[in-house]
Amino acid sequence: MLYSLFNWLDTNFNLPGTGVFKYISFRTAMAALLSLFLSMIIGKYVINFLKKKQIGEDIRDLGLAGQMQKKGTPTMGGIIILFSLLISVLLFNRLDNIYIQLMIFTTVWLGLLGFCDDYIKVFKKNKAGMPAKGKLIGQCILGLVVALTLFFHQDVVIKEKCDVKTYVPTESVFMVENESVDGTSAYQCVEPTKSTKTTIPFVKHNEFDYASLLKWLGEGYEKWAWLLYIPIIIFIICAVSNGANLTDGLDGLAISTAAIIVAALGILAYVSGNTIFADYLNIMYIPNTGELMIFTGAMLGACLGFYWWNCHPAQVFMGDTGSLAIGGIIAVFAVIIRKELLLPILCGIYLVESLTVIIQRVYCKYYRKKYHLAANESVPVAKRPFLMTPLHHHYQQKGYHESKIVQRFIIVGILLAVLTIVTLKLR
Repeated sequence: MLYSLFNWLDTNFNLPGTGVFKYISFRTAMAALLSLFLSMIIGKYVINFLKKKQIGEDIRDLGLAGQMQKKGTPTMGGIIILFSLLISVLLFNRLDNIYIQLMIFTTVWLGLLGFCDDYIKVFKKNKAGMPAKGKLIGQCILGLVVALTLFFHQDVVIKEKCDVKTYVPTESVFMVENESVDGTSAYQCVEPTKSTKTTIPFVKHNEFDYASLLKWLGEGYEKWAWLLYIPIIIFIICAVSNGANLTDGLDGLAISTAAIIVAALGILAYVSGNTIFADYLNIMYIPNTGELMIFTGAMLGACLGFYWWNCHPAQVFMGDTGSLAIGGIIAVFAVIIRKELLLPILCGIYLVESLTVIIQRVYCKYYRKKYHLAANESVPVAKRPFLMTPLHHHYQQKGYHESKIVQRFIIVGILLAVLTIVTLKLR
């Protein structure tokens, strides 16, 4: 919005300073500062409003240290994150960019889905919230929209670096060398192409085309790639969104790990949208993804601002309004920059948290069947793989203070983020 305004002022009136909005770095910094400021300032008023309306967390006693002290803490604080993020994005991003449109849609869609879940829990006094099937359907709809848009939209293209015999520093690195009429070398720009390629970590030629899995269909198999591409994207979005939701269990845990992941994704988006870095790292160049850096700045600022209120002892919880949206934003962002196969590393905390829940439930179901226990009869704690799931509660049961758990998860998150970035060269 401001980009269009200042670009018009610069073009028509040549006002000093208006041209600065053309720089992505400037708009990224401004978006980060604005979202940080908004989340810190607005957070105070939102928390007071939630307290006044008695919109607090109804916590079941699970025997965890300090757990019942959190009862009544305002929830649905994800509103703070989403409001700050959207205001900054709308002001500083180019809204004609298809990737930004997808990110805005993701934020609003999953924000509303999470809000409905929190509303049912708080106002309808239903601790289960929205049925799991309902949330899954909502996530699948988002995945379908994202996958169809990325597959069919004409602006979603990539440029692959072609091998050249002679490097010409002054020319585009994404060019192909041809022989001209007089026998001398000539360079021709590589045209953007539609593709379902993505990046594979730790592989030398680190690009994989989903369509290649359908080669058995014979000639023209590429046009059927959407049959495979859509389910994969839906699965990724559902998995990461629910993983972020499960991680939201301790003060500051979900938001701090999300901030680390978003920062790493911002770096990946920058190198993928810059021809020089894409050439140096030998990765595909994705035009028009530079705008995602501004979204990253806004998201990072909103996360840090919310952490101000959510660190131990938390004054507000994000609820599903925030956690579902954050997970979905991370997933869609990674899919857009063709780095979704890096998510098991980058979002390793989400992955482990989810796996502990799955392992615990599968094993308890097996144990009940083996020893003929009733459905409502609990499996002895000593026989369970974990004392409690998700994993952060397991460590709570072992006597670790939640602040120590959160800090150690943050350290692990930073290590995973660094490893993810290093995979661009570690092959």
